[in-house]
Amino acid sequence: MLRKIESPAKCELRSVIRFLHAEGSNAAEIQRRMSKVYGETFMSDSKVRKWCRNFDAGCTDVHDAGGQGGKPVSTDDLAQRVDQAIRGNRRFTIFGLSDLFPEISRSALYTIVSERLEYRKPCARWVPEMLSDHHKTQRMGAALTFLQRYHHDGDEFLDKIVTGDETWVHYETEGTKEQSKQWMHSHSPSRKPVRFKRAFSTKKSLATVFCHRKGVLLVEFMPCGTTITAASYSKTLQRLRRAIQNKRRGMLSSGIVLLHDNARPHTAVVTTILLQRFGWEVFDHPPYSPDFAPSDSHLFAHMKRWLGGDKISPQTTSCRPAYRIG
Repeated sequence: MLRKIESPAKCELRSVIRFLHAEGSNAAEIQRRMSKVYGETFMSDSKVRKWCRNFDAGCTDVHDAGGQGGKPVSTDDLAQRVDQAIRGNRRFTIFGLSDLFPEISRSALYTIVSERLEYRKPCARWVPEMLSDHHKTQRMGAALTFLQRYHHDGDEFLDKIVTGDETWVHYETEGTKEQSKQWMHSHSPSRKPVRFKRAFSTKKSLATVFCHRKGVLLVEFMPCGTTITAASYSKTLQRLRRAIQNKRRGMLSSGIVLLHDNARPHTAVVTTILLQRFGWEVFDHPPYSPDFAPSDSHLFAHMKRWLGGDKISPQTTSCRPAYRIG
């Protein structure tokens, strides 16, 4: 009568696989023969094939890495050599690194890199422009000026800031993956719901938004086929001044600090003369610094997420969306 062996050691299973493989048995035959003695779940078929490949490659160790009967894989000398290899090429892959260290497995290499050396491999972040030393100096100067003003005036300085920018608003904005989530019962099919990615609608309108720390001050949509010029931006600033006068009483008399980017209509001579006539202070915005404008980094991101899945009907007379923000 055939007696089954309960709870065998891993090194015992690997030794038997090595013996049968040396006899000439293939992985399927080894799986069938060993399952009679050790049970059907003694080892998965993929692991049996893996150990057959290891023995074909010349592996002779049947013990766990670092366990009894085997040498510890991650030594100080090995970790130091791996660290030197990574410093020589920061874009390495585990497969490429294994060519330099064929004596250890890729899984052991990954453990050394991620756990012992604590390396991470984040994706690169796109930036609009490579900043020169002059641009970096301007950014630092603008940031220090802002901090000094806040240190001196506190919230009074923040109450004076009005910021604004332009963004494209599509008549049909695609919803996010988060907005496509659905409640499902536990007994529902395990397949996840799918959604097809669509191209953005070509129909869109350019929106100009100005806001204050207490809320939106002005939203304007450009007519179809037009672009922002110094003349049109100056008219927008005049309407902004009336909006501040109506919505924020006393703010004009206390002083306005305008924060907008350095686009050509914003820095044109006509615009500069108008702002000087208003008596507004224009805060310095360094070139290639979209993160300095709160509209790009905060307002528009939330606005696009809020518009996700909505359709905006354009008015036929002015080609402007029949939709208002704030």
